[in-house]
Amino acid sequence: MGAMEAIVVTGSVRVPAHALEVRAVRASGPGGQNVNKVATKVDLRVDLGAIEGLAEAARARLAALCRHRLDADGRLMVTSQRTRNQARNLEDAREKVRALVAAALREPRVRRPSRPGGAARERRISEKKARGALKRGRARPDDGW
Repeated sequence: MGAMEAIVVTGSVRVPAHALEVRAVRASGPGGQNVNKVATKVDLRVDLGAIEGLAEAARARLAALCRHRLDADGRLMVTSQRTRNQARNLEDAREKVRALVAAALREPRVRRPSRPGGAARERRISEKKARGALKRGRARPDDGW
């Protein structure tokens, strides 16, 4: 295929062209004769180690996000056969890579465990008491409660 250009994720983070390898293969699914003769499905492989400008934490998040999509050489494998046009599928695959790297850049929010407030605790206890009283009211008087 033609010369690839880098995928720019942010101002400082980019996937250089030499980290990308593209193959066009025949797509599966409907398409009649077209699907049998035109290689429109795009198979894009990305060398994760060559991505520029990634912090270590972001690199670790990216590795976690991609762990199910790695090939034997540890490269990220992205395919697209959404359209019947090879160029559009290539753009779609590149967008998928860009979105994955962008997702790895976002730091997850830290979850701080919260405790129920005093009013909520009071309400819970009073509801339990009411439920118990209701059940007690259902018992036969001679049960010795």
